[in-house]
Amino acid sequence: MHLGLLVSALAVLVWSGLWPKGRFNWLMEVFPALIGGAILVLTYRRCRLTTLTYSLIWVFALILMVGGHYTYADVPVGNWARDAFGLSRNHFDRVGHFMQGVIPAMLTRELLLRTSPLRPGKWMIALCICVALAISASYELFEWRYAVTFGGQQANDFLGSQGDVWDAQQDMFMALLGATVSMLTLGRWQDRQMAG
Repeated sequence: MHLGLLVSALAVLVWSGLWPKGRFNWLMEVFPALIGGAILVLTYRRCRLTTLTYSLIWVFALILMVGGHYTYADVPVGNWARDAFGLSRNHFDRVGHFMQGVIPAMLTRELLLRTSPLRPGKWMIALCICVALAISASYELFEWRYAVTFGGQQANDFLGSQGDVWDAQQDMFMALLGATVSMLTLGRWQDRQMAG
């Protein structure tokens, strides 16, 4: 199954790199998936993760690649949802930021359970949520610096804020929500896979 996740992610990566809306923005959007994928491949034999964790990372990588191809503000399924439900904007990037909370939280949880004396419980949940929120805040700072450095349409395409002055705060809230939901709903599933 893990090989299937890798091969399908590589296929989507190739598709996303064919005629993206902007080559540099595409690279910036898919860069976390490229780095993360390389690390997972290089550490697979030494530090094999649960199928749940790999599957969640796969979903997030697909979101990054699709967002990189179209830009987050122009992903067709987000435009469809905006029009069908009378939303004020394309919310595809909110899904990405939700997953930006899920992935660090679940990955941190698994790594801590495998390598530290920490055990499942309230402190583990709190620590994993804090790590996810710290990563989300760091990414928002990176986006801010990117916008200041490049400006113009390139920055607008990368940020995907669509005129929302509270975009960074809402993105961090979505990451917080993703981390919290994943801790409360997926922890036991992860535990069963780690034990099996």
